[in-house]
Amino acid sequence: MPTPKQRPGAIRKNKKGPLVGTGGHGRKALEGRGPTPKAEDRPYHKAHKMKKAAERRQGQGGRSPARTRGKVQEDLVTGRNSVVEALRADIPAKALYAASKIDVDDRVREILQLCAERGITILEASKGELDRLTSDAVHQGVALQVPAYEYQDAVEAARKFMTQWEKRHIRRPPLMVALDGITDPRNLGAIIRSVSAFSGNAVIVPERRSVGVTASAWKTSAG
Repeated sequence: MPTPKQRPGAIRKNKKGPLVGTGGHGRKALEGRGPTPKAEDRPYHKAHKMKKAAERRQGQGGRSPARTRGKVQEDLVTGRNSVVEALRADIPAKALYAASKIDVDDRVREILQLCAERGITILEASKGELDRLTSDAVHQGVALQVPAYEYQDAVEAARKFMTQWEKRHIRRPPLMVALDGITDPRNLGAIIRSVSAFSGNAVIVPERRSVGVTASAWKTSAG
């Protein structure tokens, strides 16, 4: 009977270690890559974007324009019911865009009458122009242009109210409500309405990660 060494096809295995010449495999992959870069130095990290934004602000004088001092983009109220409600609530408006061949009904008549009473400019536009202005929203032939809301500086407003209270120009201590993370304009409008009901003096809206005073907020806050 043949021994294992004599058996055809038998392979001798070395159980004491790897075969000769395999010691360098994977050595390069295991080498260290140095210290981990700071978060602000990694282009894909949020801290890097914040650093770049801070550098841009420094180039503009060291301060970014605060929402309380700046303006938001002008808004458009679209749809016959929405435009009627906005005009009834006396929301500030600059112009009304009306389709050139619009089907006049009771809502359109009231819209035109309210615009005439308030001296709001009425501009005739084609359907294609209205589609472009409203980004293909459902406008039903009318769109009301609402001007950008002008914000006061929160610190200056707080100082003004405190001075008025110290001089007894107002009978109660100022009530200012600071918001955080409100992204729905209807929620903002409801909060403004509630603060007004409690004789509040101001609603403070953050510059970032928060909705501003839009046409929807105007409509909800009315009343």
